[in-house]
Amino acid sequence: MHLRPLFSLVALFALPACLNLPLPRAIPASGIAGSRQASMTSPRSKGENPFAGAYFLVDPDSNANLQVQRWKDTRPADAALLKKIADQPSAAWFGDWTPMIEPAVTKYVESHTRIGALPVFVLYNIPHRDCGQYSKGGASGAESYKRWIDGARRGIGTRRAVVVLEPDALGLLDKCLSPQDQKERLELIRYAVHTLESTPGAAVYMDAGHEAWLEPEEIAKRLKAAGIDEATGFALNTSNYRATLPLIAFGTAVSKLVGGKHFIIDTGRNGNGPANAEPGSEASWCNPGGRALGTPPTTNTGNPLIDAFYWIKPPGESDGACNKGPRAGVFWAEYALGLAKRAKW
Repeated sequence: MHLRPLFSLVALFALPACLNLPLPRAIPASGIAGSRQASMTSPRSKGENPFAGAYFLVDPDSNANLQVQRWKDTRPADAALLKKIADQPSAAWFGDWTPMIEPAVTKYVESHTRIGALPVFVLYNIPHRDCGQYSKGGASGAESYKRWIDGARRGIGTRRAVVVLEPDALGLLDKCLSPQDQKERLELIRYAVHTLESTPGAAVYMDAGHEAWLEPEEIAKRLKAAGIDEATGFALNTSNYRATLPLIAFGTAVSKLVGGKHFIIDTGRNGNGPANAEPGSEASWCNPGGRALGTPPTTNTGNPLIDAFYWIKPPGESDGACNKGPRAGVFWAEYALGLAKRAKW
């Protein structure tokens, strides 16, 4: 219940047919112009940082950039602020709204690798997803999920990609599942890790929640049971608002318990840290007010255990129909504008 996913939705309003959007562009993940650009079509050595030498794609068709185009003439100051989001990369999400997963992943991965950019996306289709809350859903059963994961693997092919695997799934493991369903979930995540990591270029980061959810020992136990040994690492703060420094301390503690695995942190909306609310309460994670953009995506993390800060959930996409927000995944322009206004950069 602490993490909210987004759904890949089309833009809410049509843009003029004559509008000329910019082309996709690749920017160095390090932030250093002209830095070495790693190949996104050659195999990577397992164990190396998949973000090393990476470039990120800035998507001209993102919801944030489409909103910039709508506002640039009528609300130019707000459009300029919203470019703080539009000019940054963020992850795509695939779930049960993407039943044809292989062609969807193929298209996404190819759109990035053809310009030398690293695809980063989320797979979010575990059965009994989100315990029936705002983002309920998921595959109908174990075999359906395995087929879906197999399709994602084929979509990646031999190209490079970073996959954030199943937000909430381990954190919510014992919230609404029977012991048998818990066992099945761990087996399915293990299957997904093994299947995806068996490709030449894919790197899997298993979602591991945040410091206000589970103790390091407990999430480490769940990560081990779900196959962290084969994964590249784990992801923290997916779709959440927790501050970076406590997340680093938490991630460091977890890493020590899982063989020194590296991690990534979602910094999209944590610039002001969490809301002043009880951790785990809806007020703490569902469109809380007063939040801000965090550190833009970068590999310059200042910590050898942290492979990247990245915007796993695109800022501005709603956590759910709460706090006057639209349903989960719909781009909420005014909320996005608030995040940008309060950013400290």
